[in-house]
Amino acid sequence: MMPRGKNINLFLMDGDASGRIKCTLANWTGVAYKIPRTEIEKCKNREDLKWSGVYFLFGVSDDTGENIAYIGQAGIRKNGEGILYRLMEHKRNPDKDYWTEAVVFTTSNNSFGPTEISYLENKFCNLAIEANRYIIKNENDPSPGHITEEKESELEEFVDYAKLIMGTLGHKIFIPLNKTTSVIKDTADTPSEEIELFFNRTIKKINFTVEAFAKQTAEGFVVLKGSKIAPNSDDDSTISSGNSQKRKDCKIQNNILQEDVLFNSPTSAAQFVTGKSCNGWLSWKTKDGKTLHDLEETTAAPEGTAVNDQI
Repeated sequence: MMPRGKNINLFLMDGDASGRIKCTLANWTGVAYKIPRTEIEKCKNREDLKWSGVYFLFGVSDDTGENIAYIGQAGIRKNGEGILYRLMEHKRNPDKDYWTEAVVFTTSNNSFGPTEISYLENKFCNLAIEANRYIIKNENDPSPGHITEEKESELEEFVDYAKLIMGTLGHKIFIPLNKTTSVIKDTADTPSEEIELFFNRTIKKINFTVEAFAKQTAEGFVVLKGSKIAPNSDDDSTISSGNSQKRKDCKIQNNILQEDVLFNSPTSAAQFVTGKSCNGWLSWKTKDGKTLHDLEETTAAPEGTAVNDQI
């Protein structure tokens, strides 16, 4: 069954796309806010931000340029303050000066209690760690608490909507790099076909065989964890400076890639795994030997048109 479309309402609270954004979704009791750090004080009169909920603090490391996130929960306190009060505390905390904006999830009917927000905090942390997009700054693993199976089903539905909204608000914290998109043309009745691509080449000069695996995604081209890539060389002048640096910065042990790595193109990915200039459209192949060029030509050709496989 093909996924159904979703109707998401984004309200620009300040009339500016870079300002505060309120997000709701049809038939969902949840409410999400995207709030720049500099605009936190403007939210003091918003009643629903004084309720219980789960929040994310997003920033970028000054040292490495990597995305950073902290995930927390906020319950209603005796003074009547909830999420907003917690965000103000974080803003005053010098140990959390890395974040530049917050994303908050609460409900339109103030239905979250301690059990619900503990479960959601734990679930969101685990999903973010599994996706491995951001450095998660939480020092302790939050407890999921004890909930009934009925409540768990209800909260899992909330999580599904929150994941959708988070991506819409510009943070892919829950989306793994290797989430596949097909290079085969879809029809209205046929689901996407996931295709894994392979790169196998022996570099005679150093007697080393590259054995890499990749997937094409909506964001670009992902070389997968476990790929065997060529060792770094002093002579890497034939590849881009970005790829040269990426080969030095990525997690690699004994020439085995320890993480998924995203590239803008299959050619850039091919240069990364070989350390040399290389045409990725001809080098990455399916199990049956078709190149990416072959697949693109097949997809682009109108029905009934012969495809010339000569390059």
